[in-house]
Amino acid sequence: MNWLRALTVWLVIIGVETVQGVLRTLLLQPVVGDFRARQIAVIPSAMIILAVAYLFSHWLRATSTPLLLRIGCLWLGLTLLFEIGLGRLILKLSWDRIMSDYDLSRGGLLTFGLAVLVLSPLIAARLHGRFSG
Repeated sequence: MNWLRALTVWLVIIGVETVQGVLRTLLLQPVVGDFRARQIAVIPSAMIILAVAYLFSHWLRATSTPLLLRIGCLWLGLTLLFEIGLGRLILKLSWDRIMSDYDLSRGGLLTFGLAVLVLSPLIAARLHGRFSG
């Protein structure tokens, strides 16, 4: 397993997710509002992540549960750095606004999306039938 490959797949995921975020802001947010649009977007986001992981699963060349979960955790860490960095440094969002996406008690659903992100390499490998362990 080459960690550069895992990083490359994460770049694809974050690129596609960025496009999804722009489309969400332009098309969905005016209809349902900002927070509701972010809630709704968790489902298609999870599907996108799983699709990318599935498409690149063979290329990653990872077949053990620990390795697949380490890839997912790498993607999680990079995503959190990207999201928080983008939110704080570029978009100038408050900590409260950023954390609202992760706070289940306030309706934030991003935690579910991040769980899918962590598990997506393992799910993708199993869907390919290459891995059952």
